[in-house]
Amino acid sequence: MNQQLFVTKRSGKREPLDLDKIHRVIIWAAEGLNNVSASQVEIKSHIQFYDGIKTEDIHETIIKAAADLISEEAPDYQYMAARLAVFHLRKLAYGQFEPPHLYAHVTKLVENGRYDKHLLDDYTEAEFNEMNDYIDHSRDLNFSYAAIKQLEGKYLVQNRVTGEIYESAQFLYMLVAACLFGNYPRDTRMDYVKRFYDATSLFKISLPTPIMSGVRTPTRQFSSCVLIEAGDSLDSINATASAIVKYVSQRAGIGINAGNIRALGSPIRNGEAFHTGCIPFYKYFQTAVKSCSQGGVRGGAATLFYPLWHLEIENLLVLKNNRGVEENRVRHLDYGVQFNRVMYQRLVKDDYITLFSPSDVPGLYDAFFADQNEFERLYIQYENDESIRKKRIKAIELFGLFMQERASTGRIYLQNVDHCNTHSPFDPKLAPVRQSNLCLEIALPTKPLRHVNDEEGEIALCTLSAFNLGAIEKLEDFEGLAELAVRALDSLLDYQEYPVPAAKNASMGRRTLGIGVINFAYYLAKHGVKYSDGSANGLVHQTFEAIQYYLMKASMELAKERGACPKFNETTYYKGVMPIDTYKKDLDAVCNEALQLDWDKLRADIKEHGMRNSTLSALMPSETSSQISNATNGIEPPRGHISVKASKDGVTRQVVPEYERLKDQYELLWSIPNNKGYLELVGIMQKFVDQTISANTNYDPSKFEGGKVPMKQLLQDLLYGYKLGIKTMYYHNTRDGASDSQNDLKARVANPESTPATQAATVAIIEDDDDCAGGACKI
Repeated sequence: MNQQLFVTKRSGKREPLDLDKIHRVIIWAAEGLNNVSASQVEIKSHIQFYDGIKTEDIHETIIKAAADLISEEAPDYQYMAARLAVFHLRKLAYGQFEPPHLYAHVTKLVENGRYDKHLLDDYTEAEFNEMNDYIDHSRDLNFSYAAIKQLEGKYLVQNRVTGEIYESAQFLYMLVAACLFGNYPRDTRMDYVKRFYDATSLFKISLPTPIMSGVRTPTRQFSSCVLIEAGDSLDSINATASAIVKYVSQRAGIGINAGNIRALGSPIRNGEAFHTGCIPFYKYFQTAVKSCSQGGVRGGAATLFYPLWHLEIENLLVLKNNRGVEENRVRHLDYGVQFNRVMYQRLVKDDYITLFSPSDVPGLYDAFFADQNEFERLYIQYENDESIRKKRIKAIELFGLFMQERASTGRIYLQNVDHCNTHSPFDPKLAPVRQSNLCLEIALPTKPLRHVNDEEGEIALCTLSAFNLGAIEKLEDFEGLAELAVRALDSLLDYQEYPVPAAKNASMGRRTLGIGVINFAYYLAKHGVKYSDGSANGLVHQTFEAIQYYLMKASMELAKERGACPKFNETTYYKGVMPIDTYKKDLDAVCNEALQLDWDKLRADIKEHGMRNSTLSALMPSETSSQISNATNGIEPPRGHISVKASKDGVTRQVVPEYERLKDQYELLWSIPNNKGYLELVGIMQKFVDQTISANTNYDPSKFEGGKVPMKQLLQDLLYGYKLGIKTMYYHNTRDGASDSQNDLKARVANPESTPATQAATVAIIEDDDDCAGGACKI
C-alpha cells in the first residue's frame, strides 16, 4: 500500500499532495497559447516528490521547466512561465491567488512602514474603493517571464534581506499613479490616476527603476540621473564626494565632471607645493561611488568626464586598462572624454593638439563649453605663449589612443561639448552644459559646489520615462501620452526629497525631464524598414518630430496652469529658438523630410506662456525597464530574436515582439553591415531630442581584412557622427566571433563577466541594471 505523501505549505501547514491540483495550474497557464504543452512542462520538471516537500519548491521547479522551454520554435513558453510565476508570486505576497482589496492592502503596508503614509493622508477610503474597482489584475497575465523576473528582483516592494514580497504588479502601477497625482485637485485627479495607470500597466509608457521600485515607499528620491561637477579646490572635491555618496545610496546613476582639476605638478598656494594631479582624486570619487549597494536594487556606478586637451590625458585615457598597477589605474569608473570642433579640425588637418592644465590657461575651460569661437582664440593664444606649461601631441596619435582604449574596454565614452551647447535648450552664455551622465543621454547645466551645503552650486537631476513605440498606432497618440508623462514627472519633482541643497536648487529652478523611447527595433520591423539602408529615415524624422512637439506642447500647457520654470529665461526657448533652428545642417543631406507640425504656432505659444520644464527628451538605454514591457531596449537593434539576459536574479530568455509574424523584418545587430545607417538615424533623432542619446557603435572584426577593425574605420565613424550633430557616444561593442546559436549560449551565460567589447553576438547580458541609473546599463 502506497504511503500518502504530504506537502508543506508556505504557512507551515501540512496537507496531502494533490497532483491534480498541480496539473490544473499548469493547464491554466498554457490556456490560449501557441505551441506550448502542459505535459512537456510536467515531464521536464523531473520533480522528485518526497514527504514534506515545500509547495514553493514545487512551483519554482515547474516555473523553471517552462522557462527552459522558451525558444524560437515555441516563444509562447515565455508567457506560460510568466503565468506560473504570477501564480507563485501572488501566493507569496498574499497567501492566495486573488489580491486583497486595495484600501486594506495599503493600510497594512503603511502600518508596516513599507508604503508612504501620505497615501492614506492624501486619498479618502472612497477614492481607494474607486481605484480598487478600476484595477485590472488580469493584466498581470500580459507579462513575459523576463518581465516577472525583473519585477521580482527589482521593482516590487519587498524585504531584500528575507526575500518576502508584499505586492503584485497592478498595485505597483496604481499606487505610482496615485502618488504622482496626489497634489492635483480632487475633482480632476482620479481621471489622471486612471489614465496614467492604464498607460503604464498597458505598457504605453515605461517607467525607470527608481520610480517603479521607489514611488509609494517612504524613500523619496526618484531621479535616475545626477550630474555633479567638481571644482578645482579641496572643499569642492570633498563636497562632490559627499554628494556622490548621498545620491548613490538613493539609487541614482552618477555623472561626475572632474575636468577642471589641475594637472600633476601644478603649483598649489602660490608654489608652496606641487599638485598630486587628477588620479588620486579620481580614486577618491571611485571610493565614494562604490560605498553603497543601493538597497540591493543595483550597485553604484558613475562616469567621469574630462577634456581631450587636459595635460594628463595620456595617463587618464588608460585608467580602465587592465595593464599597469593599481597606483596608476582607476578601473571601476567609466569615463567620458570631451571633444569639440578644434579637436576634430586638428585631426582632419593632421595637425597637433596642445595639452594644458586648466589652472594655467584662464578662461579656456569655461570657453570650451560656452563659446567655441572664444575657445579657439584662447587656445591658439595659449599655444603661442611660451611662458605656459604645455605639451604637443599629434592629433592622430591622441585620437588613436582614445579609440584604442574605447575599443578594448567598450566603456570609454565621448561627448561633443560644442553640439551639447550649440544645439541645446540652454543659453550657453548663461547655463553651459559641461557634462553628461552614466549612460550619456543627459545634458544639463551644473555648477561646482564650493562646500557641502552650498545652495548656489548646481547639481543637475533628470527624471526619466519612455514611450513604448510598439504601442503607438498613429503619431497623434503621442499627444495624450506626452501630457500624462510630462504631468506625472513634473509632479514627481515636487513629490521627491532632495538630500543636497544644490540639487533642490537646480531641480526647482529648471524642472528638467527626460522622456525617451523603447521598442524602436520592433517599431522599425512593424513598419517594414531597416536601420542600415535609409528606408527608416522618413519614419524616424516624423516620429521624433511628433514626440518633441507634443512634449513641448504639454509643458507649455502645464506652464499656463502652474507657471513656467523659474529659470526659463536661461533657455533658448525663452527667445523662441527651437530644436529645428539649431541642428547640424549637414543632416539635411541624409534626410530632408519636411516638418509636419505647426512649429511656428508652438513657438509663439511658448514665447507667450513659457514652459514648465527646461528639458523634455533624452534617449536612455532602458535595458532593464524595457523588459517589463517585453520590448526591445531603447533604440538598439537586438542581437538575436531571443536574448539571453543574466543578472544577479538569474538567467532569462526574452523573445522579440511578434516574433512569428515579423522575424524576417527584424534587422539583427550583427547583420547590419556598418554603423553608417544607424548613426544617420541617431542624427535624425538628435535633430529633435533636446538632451542627448545613448548611442552605441558596433564592430564585427570578421568583416575586415585580417580580422581586425582598422583605425581608419573607427575614426571615420567618429567624424561622421560629429558631422551629423550627434552629441554623445555610449558603448563600443565588438563581436567576439562566438556562435550566435541559442544552444551555444548556456555556457557563456554562466559566466557573465565579459565587457560590452567582447560579448557574444546574440546575448544581452545585464549584470545589474538598467536605464541609466545605478549599476551601469550593461548589454
